[in-house]
Amino acid sequence: MNTIKFDSKSAKVVAHRGLSGIEKENTNAAFIAAGNRSYYGIETDVHRTLDGKFVCIHDDTTGRVAIDNMTVEETTFDTLRRLNLADRDNIKGREDLKIPTLKEYISTCKRYEKFAVLELKNDFEKEDIAKICDEIIELDYLQNVIFISFSFDNILKLRELYPTQAAQYLADDYTDELPEMLKEHKLDLDIRYTELTEERIAALHADGIKVNCWTCDDKQAGEDLSRWGIDFITSNILE
Repeated sequence: MNTIKFDSKSAKVVAHRGLSGIEKENTNAAFIAAGNRSYYGIETDVHRTLDGKFVCIHDDTTGRVAIDNMTVEETTFDTLRRLNLADRDNIKGREDLKIPTLKEYISTCKRYEKFAVLELKNDFEKEDIAKICDEIIELDYLQNVIFISFSFDNILKLRELYPTQAAQYLADDYTDELPEMLKEHKLDLDIRYTELTEERIAALHADGIKVNCWTCDDKQAGEDLSRWGIDFITSNILE
């Protein structure tokens, strides 16, 4: 499958789980494929392993991407790292398809000069969020990271540690209370793209809130969102 060329005059396009429309999601191959293209940023998901390491995988378990099924947070890093992931056709065979570390992901973003859009999966302890930030600081890249999370508590813990760090609250649905909540905590928004209208984007911008959306693979919808002035579009395949 080829990437869909997306004529955007304003929207910054973020590769969802790397260039997952071409390479296996959340792998170094997907991150590098996105790095080699015109994406503004590369998105991934971070989990904590049983022994306190940070790895990039979306699900709580490995079965969907690796066939062999293990619970990420109940498994050591070395065990997870030995897993060969299945390719996009759900067949194993590529030795390079492993679960990446957080540092590998950040290093790829840095090498290709892409913003890192990092989803904090599940509920993290504040100490673990601090450790995630420390790993990124070691690579001198925290200023180029946008944190996202469906867990509002995760974002509040991040705010306590780094009050000015770029952060977007992930939402399924748009509610009347949402803009005020974001404004109060100086947060931006990352929402399901079908929830957005030109009027809602304009209202959020009037409150100083940047708007991202997930996960738009439809070229016409992407062009509409861009025309409406959206700041970011997260996609598996748009470029």
